[in-house]
Amino acid sequence: MGWWFPFRERATSPNFDVRPAGQPPTLLVVHAISLPPDQFGGPHVEQLFTNTLDPLGHPYFASIHHLRVSAHFFIRRDGALLQFVSTEMRAWHAGVSSWKGRERCNDFSIGIELEGCDTQPFEAGQYARLAALIQVLRERYPIEAVVGHSDIAPGRKTDPGPYFEWDRLAGLLEVEAGRLPGDFDKAQENQ
Repeated sequence: MGWWFPFRERATSPNFDVRPAGQPPTLLVVHAISLPPDQFGGPHVEQLFTNTLDPLGHPYFASIHHLRVSAHFFIRRDGALLQFVSTEMRAWHAGVSSWKGRERCNDFSIGIELEGCDTQPFEAGQYARLAALIQVLRERYPIEAVVGHSDIAPGRKTDPGPYFEWDRLAGLLEVEAGRLPGDFDKAQENQ
């Protein structure tokens, strides 16, 4: 059901529901996640988003295995793309959030998780895949802004973190499209 990015790995998450009627996605939210924290590789993010994370697999997992969260997309360190939720549906990625006065960002956003953390740089392949994905999504939906999780939940979330290079992503998008997406500049006015 809904739209799935063609030719990519897919692992369907049960953690989604229907968007409000007549509400296409207009916001892209960039996140960062690593499980266990600050460690990369392995199936743990996929397991979290599909409700199969073993609480005994790592001490940290005991505190999060009960969460019912997901994102539409996950970009691994090597740039591999995995989709969990159709972009037509509402993934549970933003939590308590607000953008330009609109509450409940899950209603009108697409969540893109990068395998990463606040303490290490992201990989070149992740930026390239993210830029390509953004271009495809902008062609399909009326995307108005690309923001970080920290922009829609300031004080509560820090991702994608200080190592995420917004200028680098903007440069890749210029190359891809010959222009920046509307309102791309990591909008500071959401404070």
